[in-house]
Amino acid sequence: MYWKNNERLRLTVAGLSLLASFAGGQTAVSTTAAPELTLEQAIVRAMANEPAFAAARADRDVSRLERTNARTAVLPTATYHNQAIYTQPNGVPASRIGQVTDAPSPVFIANNAVREYASQGVFNETLGLGQIAAIRLADANAARAEAELEIARRGLVSTVVSLYYGVGAGGSKLDIAREALAEADHFVETTQKREAQREVAHADVLKAQLTQQQRQRELLDAEVAAQKARLELAVLLYPDPSTPFTLTAAAAPPMLPERSSVEELARKNNPEVRSAAASLLGSQADTLSSQSALLPELNLNFTYGIDATNFGVNGPDGIRNLGYAMSAQVDIPVWDWLSTERKIKISRIREKAAKAVLTTAQRRAVASLQEFYAEAAAANKQLASLDASVTTARESLRLTELRYINGESTVLEVVDAQNTLSSAENARIDGNVRYQLALANLQTLTGTF
Repeated sequence: MYWKNNERLRLTVAGLSLLASFAGGQTAVSTTAAPELTLEQAIVRAMANEPAFAAARADRDVSRLERTNARTAVLPTATYHNQAIYTQPNGVPASRIGQVTDAPSPVFIANNAVREYASQGVFNETLGLGQIAAIRLADANAARAEAELEIARRGLVSTVVSLYYGVGAGGSKLDIAREALAEADHFVETTQKREAQREVAHADVLKAQLTQQQRQRELLDAEVAAQKARLELAVLLYPDPSTPFTLTAAAAPPMLPERSSVEELARKNNPEVRSAAASLLGSQADTLSSQSALLPELNLNFTYGIDATNFGVNGPDGIRNLGYAMSAQVDIPVWDWLSTERKIKISRIREKAAKAVLTTAQRRAVASLQEFYAEAAAANKQLASLDASVTTARESLRLTELRYINGESTVLEVVDAQNTLSSAENARIDGNVRYQLALANLQTLTGTF
């Protein structure tokens, strides 16, 4: 349901070993190896814990049951009716009110006898346009709930992907900050040695120390950012957000798929469009339901059993109590002070609004596809350039430091080269994450994620 193609999105995470807890600027490393977490496992865990997705899934399940109820509502219903009635007698023989018996007649003329027993199977069937409209409305609601669940799933997947790669990026940037601090420490030692040999002024040492202090602050910021990213992801995945975990080593990012295949999948599998289309069908079914109030409705009834003064298949003198009765009833609407006409107008107004939502969803789907593909294509083209920038910046720093040792460059050039290398390495991480997220957005849009 999540990754259907063989290629897997991974973040290039180099030596991610983040802390389980962080307090007072100090870190503590657990001696127990934390379990590795793949992106697919993170998505599965999030789906089991995230409340909005659980609510969407519950709405889908409820709508399915309501659709079943709507369909079974057109079928006959069966009831086994049992009843015993005792009515106060009025002292007048039943023969005086037209019955051939000397038993006393009941006080209430609506009752047939002083003692009356009923044990009957009752079958009812109602035929009308309203039942058909109810089925269509339930089908539309079920389709809309299914689409909304897919929308919620894709939104959750996008969130997990963003947080997952954010954790990886935070770990990589933390490593870069540590390397930058180590480089700054080494440069402080270099300037101090050259100062001791009277090759540079004390100002170079001060500049190197200022850079070292800046790198220390950057390392602390990187630790905090990495911890925050881990906590944001852990909130979705674990009952205890401080649960330690590590990310699996990532493979190279997959190639960008062909635009034609992406467009074809996006057209076939867009939950926003399906949800809007289902809402339109629901509005049309609601209009049909309102119109059904103008038409007659047929009610059929079949009753089989006994309704007699004694509880038995046969009565006194061998009279057979067991029998059946059938009835048909047609209700023809005549006048309701135009209430039905107003309901039809209301339904048509909502139907018109639903059409506007559908057309907007269709346009938004086309625009989103173009935006996501353009973002992924641009990010993909920049990956090679970012790698080259890191290589160039690293070589530039090496050469600048050699020139500084030989007295051919200034301390400012070395610091600038250090800053350039850190910026290039961070930019490469951001570029990788950008491409991974853009590719994940495309896969989410097409339903292949």
